[in-house]
Amino acid sequence: MATQMKTQVAIMGAGPSGLLLAHLLQRSGIDSIVIDGKSREEIEGTVKAGIVEQPAAEVLVGSGASSRAMNKEYEHHGITFDFDGGSHRFDFTKLVNKSVFLFPQHEVLIDLIAARIAAGNPPLFEHLAEKIIDENTNNPKVVGKTASGEEFEISADVVIGADGSASIARIAVNGSQTSGYFREYPFAWYGILTEAPMSSDELIYSRSEEGFVLISTRTPDVQRMYFQCDPTMDPNSVSDEEIWAKLQLGVKVELKRGPIFRKDVLRFRSFVASGLRNNRIFLAGDAAHTVPPTGAKGMNLAFSDVLWLNQALNAFFNEGTESLMDSYQEDALDRIWKAQNYSYWMTTMLHIAPDATEFDKKRQLGELYSVTGSEYARQYVAEGYTGWEYGAAWK
Repeated sequence: MATQMKTQVAIMGAGPSGLLLAHLLQRSGIDSIVIDGKSREEIEGTVKAGIVEQPAAEVLVGSGASSRAMNKEYEHHGITFDFDGGSHRFDFTKLVNKSVFLFPQHEVLIDLIAARIAAGNPPLFEHLAEKIIDENTNNPKVVGKTASGEEFEISADVVIGADGSASIARIAVNGSQTSGYFREYPFAWYGILTEAPMSSDELIYSRSEEGFVLISTRTPDVQRMYFQCDPTMDPNSVSDEEIWAKLQLGVKVELKRGPIFRKDVLRFRSFVASGLRNNRIFLAGDAAHTVPPTGAKGMNLAFSDVLWLNQALNAFFNEGTESLMDSYQEDALDRIWKAQNYSYWMTTMLHIAPDATEFDKKRQLGELYSVTGSEYARQYVAEGYTGWEYGAAWK
């Protein structure tokens, strides 16, 4: 016999969107169960990037989900574009009176999981959802198995698919995992983690004739750096010396080196699911959309979905109206497509496509000079990077 559970909201996925939604719902007296196929150790131990926009940081701190997200130690007041032998800084504080916080996603998850445990409703780890049944009724169910093979079934009034880019909830909403709007890019990022001091206090986005380079950080002692590569590149096909040479190309500062302890290739994809809702089943976060990492939109965009869902579910459970559930897709898609555009624009402006002609390269430089030479264009970069205000209320 399968273990039977019942709740108001079943949330598939203990990522940023699923955990924050559960946290906000509990503040309003709405019950939820969060499940994830991974262990807590795996979720908290997978090192991931994390630029937290100011509006997102304000939600995390203001809701009590994380006391660390707006730590001054993590605050960044700008970014730099290096190209054509010059360096151009975007001063966020001066341009839009905002900043961002370099607070890695796995650290956000550590805080969100701790908040669920402190609230007495910890996620169910190692509970792998296999499918959603009764999806066209008002009582959908999530069925799956634990790591030990025990079957479980969660009966809910609402199911949230926050189960990432390999979402099975997409099947219940759209009939397949791939139904939607998709773009794959002809380049990727070769990334390293290195034990070294910071080369720069802020992120450097570099475009040279060899392609793109990003100089980022994780901690004062661990740095994350990327260079543009072919999506099929073998991470072990280049030596450490070749890696450092590629990273230094086009970057004005002298990079501080250290032992490289991780190498990987990150492919670029853009995706928006064809639908975000089917009756009582909703998609959020990477299950609903993915963006290339250039604009640092991923986790921040997921939080926008969460706020719309939190508002809609509060209206449904506490006021008895489905009006905001009915408008969720339209409400969420407004920011989703803005973020898709911003991420696509930043990506195509800073990367050289494999088939780029000399005209394309010269035009791209013209674009970069146009952006860095205009106060209004610099404000647009800063506004998008630090985060548009969220449309849904959360307090």
